[in-house]
Amino acid sequence: MAIVIENDEIKNIKNSNSIVEEYSIPNDGGVHGGVAYHDLQGKAVVPGLVDAHTHLLWSGDRSPEVRQRREGLSYAEIAASGGGIQSTVSATRAASDEHLFRDGYVRLREALRTGTTYLEAKSGYGLTVKDELRLLEIAHRLDQMTELPSLHPTWMGAHDVPKGQTKEAYMHELLSKQLPAVAEQGIARSADVFCEPGWFDLDETHDLLRDSKNAGLGLRMHVDEFANGGGGELAASLRVETADHAYHTPMNARKAMAANDVMTGFLPGTPYAMGDGWPDMNSMVEEGIPYSLATDFNPNCQTLSLPFMMSLMVQRCGVHPLEALRATTVNAAKSTPHVSGRPHGCIVEGGVANLNIVDGPNWEAVTLRPTGTPFCATILEGRFISH
Repeated sequence: MAIVIENDEIKNIKNSNSIVEEYSIPNDGGVHGGVAYHDLQGKAVVPGLVDAHTHLLWSGDRSPEVRQRREGLSYAEIAASGGGIQSTVSATRAASDEHLFRDGYVRLREALRTGTTYLEAKSGYGLTVKDELRLLEIAHRLDQMTELPSLHPTWMGAHDVPKGQTKEAYMHELLSKQLPAVAEQGIARSADVFCEPGWFDLDETHDLLRDSKNAGLGLRMHVDEFANGGGGELAASLRVETADHAYHTPMNARKAMAANDVMTGFLPGTPYAMGDGWPDMNSMVEEGIPYSLATDFNPNCQTLSLPFMMSLMVQRCGVHPLEALRATTVNAAKSTPHVSGRPHGCIVEGGVANLNIVDGPNWEAVTLRPTGTPFCATILEGRFISH
């Protein structure tokens, strides 16, 4: 089989012999007449991976929380003692633009090395108009660079309530100041809310997402990470693109989400890092409910490797390798559409030319290198990048 790529688009997929004859491809490959030829020697090819949930830009060090969790403190107790999101907010506000940009660049290069070609990147560690806009602007700068995964910027001012503010006052700021400023800036493509008991409740989340939709943003949610707070049902009623974490979302709510075209986004790196139980993935398959897998890269889960996520699901949760691959490609692409509007996360004519070349003849190898990359090269929007 052969794939013809023109600029950043898959133009043709045909039998190799037909393509060799049609394009008069020489036996020695290389570049001829301005056209590059790559003989993959039987290596498997899979779609470019799509990371549909990351907290890409932040600064600081929360490693003491590893010890605190082992000593019995909960996520909420750590936050109440001065750690958690607020700790990262303080460090991120204090970091320079160039520091955050440099960290983001290094992180995206690592994501690309493990096959990610498109990545959702949330703000949420600024929690003021100025700082949220700054994080989105830095994400935009990174998105303009070549040979990095393209970004889907998401505004997540509703990540937590800043120190020294009441919930009521901050909700007023989010709705009357932050959101209008984000819409005017024009970088964010989506809005996300941390809908969880103790953070933003159902009514607050509804108001934030209603106004975000009216401002032209796509809708995303963090739901039911620590308990069933009704986030799944709200996600279904609002028809958001994706409702993520969802560990405690009941099956009837997951079915309602699927019926309303809401993707369930599982983030296996989080229970891995936090020592929590694994989500029941196979019940989703049995019920015919699609789901995505993402890294949830953040200060407590510092990996951007989707092959690692797939390995966890296959080796620890009994997920079929094809389900894991589907969850990090076509399903993730559904909830995180390419900015061009063309298909991605799949290998189809007319789709974005984002592909990964497996370092071997079998695609199942993508689940077998959790500490490295299973790919010898990535084609990123038509550019061939060796690893």
